[in-house]
Amino acid sequence: MLRFILRRLLVAIPTILVLIVVSFLIMHLAPGNPFSRDKALPPEVMANIQAKYGLDKPLFVQIVDYLWSILTRFDFGPSFVYTDQTVNSIIAQGFPITLTYGAVSFVVAVAIGMTLGIVAAIRHNTLLDNLCVGIAVGAHLLPSFVIAPILVLIFTLWLRWLPGGGWGGPSYIIMPVIALSTAYFASIARITRSSMLEVLNSNHIRTARAKGLPERRVILKHALKPALLPVISYLGPAFVSMITGSVVIDMFFSTGGIGRFFVDAALNRDYAVMMGITILLGSLTILFNLLVDILYAWIDPKIRY
Repeated sequence: MLRFILRRLLVAIPTILVLIVVSFLIMHLAPGNPFSRDKALPPEVMANIQAKYGLDKPLFVQIVDYLWSILTRFDFGPSFVYTDQTVNSIIAQGFPITLTYGAVSFVVAVAIGMTLGIVAAIRHNTLLDNLCVGIAVGAHLLPSFVIAPILVLIFTLWLRWLPGGGWGGPSYIIMPVIALSTAYFASIARITRSSMLEVLNSNHIRTARAKGLPERRVILKHALKPALLPVISYLGPAFVSMITGSVVIDMFFSTGGIGRFFVDAALNRDYAVMMGITILLGSLTILFNLLVDILYAWIDPKIRY
């Protein structure tokens, strides 16, 4: 297992470096710059600003300096628009909020989705199966940008139970979690149901039942573990998608997460903030794909070889 993890790490590290270089090139080769939003600045002023942020250096030198500051000091540099803040401080301010409701949404989606999928598979072709499938299909048709205003309309404007935006106590997290987790628990339910049905119809399950084992033990000990493989392969990208998909949630509910900063940085061409958030999300994607590979190898030892 240790060799398996080391092999994955040897692939992950160059991937992150390639991500940084490609993202840097794309953003800096795009037309315009962070200082061309308003009226044109005098050439002398523009030259001083570019010299301050190192934008007057050759592109190759800028890439090397940027990589060196990340590798040695984990410093993403100053923001070009928020002149009193660094990229590190912006991420430190917004990412904990995004991670909090993203992680809670992930747990809720996994719990509800796997429960619906397992129940539907066990009660295949019954009313309960149809009900679980109906809930999953209906939830899949409600993306976050659709369900968010519906939640605000019902729970904030009509019932006045929950705050419609901001970030504070536990009541502020309920609607963002519902809006973010709904479509994902639907996908998890469908994958779990399909995988569980396939496992329940396999030979080793028929053998376990023929031995007279209780159905509860057959499900928990013999069917659940192999049925989790397709689900686990979906959970890693799903978690990262919940974090990256939080842009809509951050903008709609004004939570103060990194989604709002990312959108503002894209509109203002704040390269430094866009790069910092892109690297953060890309690294999370690689990290959770690595964790998925490790879980896969732990559940199915054949994958290690």
